[in-house]
Amino acid sequence: MPEATDDILIHAEAGVLTLTFHRVAKKNSLTWPMYDRLTEALRAASADPQLRVVLLQGDATVFTAGSAIEGLDTPLPEGREAPAIAFLRALAAFEKPVVAAVCGPAVGIGTTMLLHCDLVYAGDNAAFALPFVNLGLCPEGAASLLLPQMMGHHRAAEALLLGEPFLAEAALEVGLVNRVVPPTEANAIAQAQARKLAAKPLSALLATKKLLKQGQAAQVAERLGEEAAIFRRMRAEPAAKEAFSAFLEKRRPDFSGL
Repeated sequence: MPEATDDILIHAEAGVLTLTFHRVAKKNSLTWPMYDRLTEALRAASADPQLRVVLLQGDATVFTAGSAIEGLDTPLPEGREAPAIAFLRALAAFEKPVVAAVCGPAVGIGTTMLLHCDLVYAGDNAAFALPFVNLGLCPEGAASLLLPQMMGHHRAAEALLLGEPFLAEAALEVGLVNRVVPPTEANAIAQAQARKLAAKPLSALLATKKLLKQGQAAQVAERLGEEAAIFRRMRAEPAAKEAFSAFLEKRRPDFSGL
């Protein structure tokens, strides 16, 4: 099992592997090394028969502000898959149950990763946002496939095209989260649910999750790849460059003519 770092805390107990985003001063924005550590942890948990459930959590004030801007703005080495995409692939293919506790902002991948979790508990301060278009980018995480299935086309289009936040109660209404709870209780409730799962027979958990997902597993994998290819191309285009520059310079982006 990978060791914990200052930015990703890793704790295994009672069959539950808890992965905590721990970069609160930076709103838990996820860097390349953090994605690599999360992917390694999922792969190790998959191979460890003592670990039956994975729990993803942040702080009571913030889940994650999404990918760190320095990661989005850095060209990938030739032949290297984006660390965020590698993490999403590992999460989408993970055969054991995944539980998430979400409080505060869940931006970009902070929301799309939830589409690959099995149980999600949200603090009543949770705010979900998919601002890909606002950054000159397209969705990732198979969101363009899974969100319309979950929300219907019009709500998914509103979330993805406008990129405006929606709150915990709206997420509950469309089925993105299982329950809305006080933020100070979200991690504990998610941990309790994860332990309930971990006490059940692993063979039954694996078979049930496989049956739940197998109808669209191939579609999800294909859409992940399609989105990733378009996302990578768009990162180098003028609209994304303008969006990143505006963010770093703390000004409104100017997309006129783009």
